[in-house]
Amino acid sequence: MTETARASRHGVGESARRPDAALKVRGEFAYASDLWLEGMVWGATLRSPHPSAWIRSIDVGPALAIPGVRAVLTHEDVPGEKFYGLERRDQPVLAIDQVRYQGEPVALVAADHPETARRAVAAIRVDYEPRPAVTDPRESREFVRSQPVVKGDTFEAEVVVTGEYEVGMQDQAFLGPESGLAVPADDGGVGLFIATQWLHVDRDQLAPCLGLPPEKVRLTLSGVGGAFGAREDLSMQVHACMLALRLDRPVKIVYGREESFFGHVHRHPARMRYEHGATRDGRLVYVKADILLDGGAYCSSSPAVVGNAASLGAGPYEVPNVRVRATGVYTNNPPCGAMRGFGAVQACYAYESQMDRLAEACGLSPVEIRVRNAVSQGSALITGQVIDSPAPLAEMLRELERFPLPPPAGSDLRGLPGGVSQTTHGESVRRGVGYGVGIKNICFSEGFDDFSTARVRAELVGGEPHVTVHTAAAEVGQGLVTIQAQIARTELGVDDVTVATADTSVGSAGSSSASRQSYVTGGAVREACRAVRERFGGLPAREALAMFGPIEETREYRHRPTYPLDPATGQGDSHTQLALCVHRAVVDVDVELGLVKVVELAAVQDVGRILNPQALEGQIHGGSAQGLGLALMEEIRVRDGVVLNPSFTDYLIPTILDMPPMTMKILENPDPAAPYGLRGAGEPPTLSSTPAIASAVRAATGLRLTRVPIRPEDIALVQDGEGS
Repeated sequence: MTETARASRHGVGESARRPDAALKVRGEFAYASDLWLEGMVWGATLRSPHPSAWIRSIDVGPALAIPGVRAVLTHEDVPGEKFYGLERRDQPVLAIDQVRYQGEPVALVAADHPETARRAVAAIRVDYEPRPAVTDPRESREFVRSQPVVKGDTFEAEVVVTGEYEVGMQDQAFLGPESGLAVPADDGGVGLFIATQWLHVDRDQLAPCLGLPPEKVRLTLSGVGGAFGAREDLSMQVHACMLALRLDRPVKIVYGREESFFGHVHRHPARMRYEHGATRDGRLVYVKADILLDGGAYCSSSPAVVGNAASLGAGPYEVPNVRVRATGVYTNNPPCGAMRGFGAVQACYAYESQMDRLAEACGLSPVEIRVRNAVSQGSALITGQVIDSPAPLAEMLRELERFPLPPPAGSDLRGLPGGVSQTTHGESVRRGVGYGVGIKNICFSEGFDDFSTARVRAELVGGEPHVTVHTAAAEVGQGLVTIQAQIARTELGVDDVTVATADTSVGSAGSSSASRQSYVTGGAVREACRAVRERFGGLPAREALAMFGPIEETREYRHRPTYPLDPATGQGDSHTQLALCVHRAVVDVDVELGLVKVVELAAVQDVGRILNPQALEGQIHGGSAQGLGLALMEEIRVRDGVVLNPSFTDYLIPTILDMPPMTMKILENPDPAAPYGLRGAGEPPTLSSTPAIASAVRAATGLRLTRVPIRPEDIALVQDGEGS
């Protein structure tokens, strides 16, 4: 068997085994929270109890008096710039004269024991002067960004439907809390071992705050226990490094679960008003939309989220006339930023709810109304961008419609809403079926210099060819390490591949977000491998390496350029690639108690080219589960700027008992502009699953249900005549 044939067993297109799989199943995988180093001390953070207040004074004396406390730092101890941020440097390392949200960091402590550090934090005395907080985004006058999309001039139609919709604040709910270990270096710099999504941007924010050049701030990726966007922003990175440099010894910080809710950004809550106009036979004439996104206290990635919500605000439908505006505002609520779906999720829930209303008004089925307006290759988005790769939305919908429906609920209580608690034996259970369609941009947009770097080295080890792939791309659980090795095996015909730990000693790979890493880092690994293969001179790897010695090549990969949306019209080719997913949901609803059981989710998704079938299926399952959570249970409850449920007891996420069986069909219509023809796949299922489930609940109950998550009282109290 040739080397290439042997390698193909674990190359592109195969369900290659994940190198971290067995360790994670056995509980032996080292996450960032497991880090330990001789002589390290523990860091902890004092956070504001107020969503908005002036700081009159901070007294650290009582904390310093506690035995075992090594240091207490405030904003006066920040060695460099006092502000950081992803898109705007507006967030203070430590609060200076005011706090803008509950949980904002005010002071730091380092101590010999974590419990001592927590006691010291409690001993710090801060004199706050609370002030009125702006917590309703409709009352905010501080704008992050407002982006219109304007096209056409006809805004009258035979059939008009309007609706107002709301999406609550969802948390990424990763299981591994924020954690890291900062280690001072002999050259006056610092090394940081960290769970993150974006090593180089972390470094580029850290270095100015520490007063160090970037080359003296070295980051190494540690085990990441989930991310989903929340690890794009800094959390404890600057704090740990400040303490380590002050004490000249290693400092570890690990957030508890409650602190994690305050230590990272969340999905933007949204309030949206939509108006759809159509002909009597269901052809869209126009869409008007006003999308208001609550960005919370600081900017984070809100401008990009606003851009996505605006450009994708009418969905994957052909609409000749458009008046859409997406606006992000500052409030004194918790900061919001990146989360899987990134602005497209909120808009999708609203425009899909509208498509259901339009179907009803036109006397069409939910599938037919969508098919009649579906985009295809050659269609233009509302921004004028032409879809120049396959987009078989009508085919996907017809395929979904052909899936057989699950049988009616039987007498087994485990299959009924409420389960074995015996709240019902089926007498108040109604079944509903609903559909959802989503379109999501892949890779970064609006002119961002989106690239990745890969270094590939081939050499003989023990007389056999061995390949090492080194990138700074963050493995956050999505299987990227596996994909990089598969690409190397495919391109070089070598089975033995090692993917080195991601760090900042190699060029940037960008963020593990926007469903971009298989595209961009996969492209970089492919190009670097092909450069190595060229140097083989047509010889098999073993012969070439025996003749020439080790061969190493580094390559950058960039996708085609994108452009900012016009600030006045919203027109422009702002996206690299677009991906579609469609869902059908079947639910049983106990209309007396408001309990919902998702009986089945079915999905059809076009992924361009399958790189790893098993990993891909996992992404579709996982995205669908997060969409289910947003539809029915997940919400950070905030009242007057105060978080009411910062725990996994009160913030509910779907369990294995909540997630139904899934029927899937995965289409492969290659994108000629993408490496291997692939299409990013991680985010689209999160979009379409939420409106499909909400639609199914509406079908079962006959209620409008204009807000997600749908709570039991939204169903039961309205059925009893107590709601509106």
